[in-house]
Amino acid sequence: MAINIGELVPNFQAAATGEKTVNLNDYQGQKVLIYFYPKDNTPGCTQEGQAFRDHYQQFQQLNTVIFGVSRDSVKVHEGFKCKQAFPFDLLADQDEALCELFDVIKMKNMYGKQVRGIERSTFLIDEQGVLIKEWRKVQVKTHIAEVLASLDSLK
Repeated sequence: MAINIGELVPNFQAAATGEKTVNLNDYQGQKVLIYFYPKDNTPGCTQEGQAFRDHYQQFQQLNTVIFGVSRDSVKVHEGFKCKQAFPFDLLADQDEALCELFDVIKMKNMYGKQVRGIERSTFLIDEQGVLIKEWRKVQVKTHIAEVLASLDSLK
């Protein structure tokens, strides 16, 4: 049962880096940006995370919390976060509950084989917990500018 734009995002809990459990309801009053990516320590995912890292202060000024999500374990996330100096937490979605909620698991071609994987996607939740924007099939090079422009337009 995937969430649609304009709907309240049901509260969720997820294991996160820093030995935390992230609870969506704890972020009422702030925008929450959740970006889903296929796998830690891969070129595109590293580049995407670095873009969010490099613009982190702009997101903070726009009252926006960032979370990266993949199916990697918290332990793998810890190494990736540390290596890339990400100032935001990464959420481990090993049971794919968040992936299903946001409908990001897709059949993809990888080296000529069909595999189930995360379609690179980003979601923006407003201060009241309502999904207000989504970006699917994200292109890493232009994505950060699109997200920041969208956030700017909400001021």
